[in-house]
Amino acid sequence: MAKLDGRVAIITGGSGELGRAAAKRFVDEGAKVLLVDIEERALRDAVEAIGEKHASWVCADVTSNEDTERYVKTVVERYGRLDILLANAGIEGNFKPIPEYPIEMFDRVIAVNVRGVWLGLKHAIPVMAKAGGGSIVITSSTAGIHGYPGGSAYVTSKHAVIGMMRTAALECAPLKIRVNTINPAPIESRMMRSIEAQMAPGLAGQAKEQFQSGLPLGRYGLPEEVADVMLFLASDQSRYCTGGVYMVDGGVSAT
Repeated sequence: MAKLDGRVAIITGGSGELGRAAAKRFVDEGAKVLLVDIEERALRDAVEAIGEKHASWVCADVTSNEDTERYVKTVVERYGRLDILLANAGIEGNFKPIPEYPIEMFDRVIAVNVRGVWLGLKHAIPVMAKAGGGSIVITSSTAGIHGYPGGSAYVTSKHAVIGMMRTAALECAPLKIRVNTINPAPIESRMMRSIEAQMAPGLAGQAKEQFQSGLPLGRYGLPEEVADVMLFLASDQSRYCTGGVYMVDGGVSAT
């Protein structure tokens, strides 16, 4: 039997590299998935690549209470239940010292990365409880356990969702819902290309080399490597795991 046979998952940030990789893993293991993101064209492309038999999409802003309520309602209408929430949507924002950081961008990062997760939990938990339990996986980061110069908004947001996860894990344990975070190091993705360019304008390649030099395994991770751990946390293989911070970081948390 596949690890997720009969399960239904929502994946926010579903059109990005991590969302797509997780959706592919989940579908390969028997799940139906609803991808949620803000750009319709990217969502259509993601579902087409995964296969419309097992995946569909909803265009939504995760910072909107109404949109969040709608995508949770949609997954039940289409697939009858909800077993897994992968709260993966996130943005990097700017990388500038705190005195120079734009207030509007700080607010936007917190809205997407923190409010978006909280709204997902608020609306998904009651639906998952009706289905008899399930698993919630929140994408944090190595920035959830370390500080990085210039990353005040992003670092704050990724620390915040770990606290949110711990609270939710305790609240949800009686409901048979497990809640954990997954904390990747730099991953080959659009987000890292943006961060590299911001950290060293015109010298992004050098910025990448510098980032990689701080990783004990000496390279960025791949989206599929993160998706493997997301699958573990979504499946019954992690049935006694809740309230945990799961690093997928090439060893950087050991430094």
